[in-house]
Amino acid sequence: MTTTTDTTTAGVQIAAAASLLALFTAHPDLPAPRITSERVATDERDASGNLLLTEGLTLAFHCDTSLTDFEQWRQRLGLDPAAVGLATTGRFAWLYVTTTCTGTPIRLVGYFDLPETASDSTAA
Repeated sequence: MTTTTDTTTAGVQIAAAASLLALFTAHPDLPAPRITSERVATDERDASGNLLLTEGLTLAFHCDTSLTDFEQWRQRLGLDPAAVGLATTGRFAWLYVTTTCTGTPIRLVGYFDLPETASDSTAA
């Protein structure tokens, strides 16, 4: 189960906006991500053990350079490669890792297609 806080006003996104400005000011030369301000799951839990969702940012990378762009951001933010997760559905996959910037959860996501295998091409 996941616990959320009421986010009915734009004011709850002020910290996320400040973190985004801090990230982009510190790293203006990195590839531009697709930015989403949303609730991000962190490792924090409430007293009942439920995951907490906190207002944060997702920086997503798509297209042919998504993994290269993701990796540039991961390295620049000093995130451990062992902390990167992999999720898949069919032939679509994504790498993800979560960190914080000025107290705001930041989730990096790099989307990519898995290569077609020999069994995929013979099944068609």
